[in-house]
Amino acid sequence: MNKTKFISKEDALKERKCYLFDATGKTLGRFASEIAKILRGKHKPSYTPNTDTGDAVIVVNAEKIKVTGSKAARKVYTKHTGWLGGLRVTPYREMLKKKPEHILMHAVRGMLPVKTPLARAQLKKLHIFIGEKHNMHAQKPIAVNI
Repeated sequence: MNKTKFISKEDALKERKCYLFDATGKTLGRFASEIAKILRGKHKPSYTPNTDTGDAVIVVNAEKIKVTGSKAARKVYTKHTGWLGGLRVTPYREMLKKKPEHILMHAVRGMLPVKTPLARAQLKKLHIFIGEKHNMHAQKPIAVNI
């Protein structure tokens, strides 16, 4: 009789790696889904849905991400201040100028399990930088080209 072996948190921490992605010219949704897959650990044979088995991801050149079609004109980001009439809407083009890292973080967050401690732990392993430079050299990231 074969039994399924589930990986523990301690074993998952031992196997953790760090990957470096360059967002230059990449399509937002396709790029975010690849990052979410690595953060969750679905690329590993030891994937366990209820354990954080994923790897860390570093993204550089976040300001060079692209969207297809007319999404650059139609896409908006909303937040609410909590006050009456406090809905704030920011268009994609303005968000790309102000906070390009938020665009990618928002897309990846939408591809992880919703509002769970597991999703928050997986999202903490995502590090997004504007430009080529990053301060994560000690993790010895493995450069990946998608």
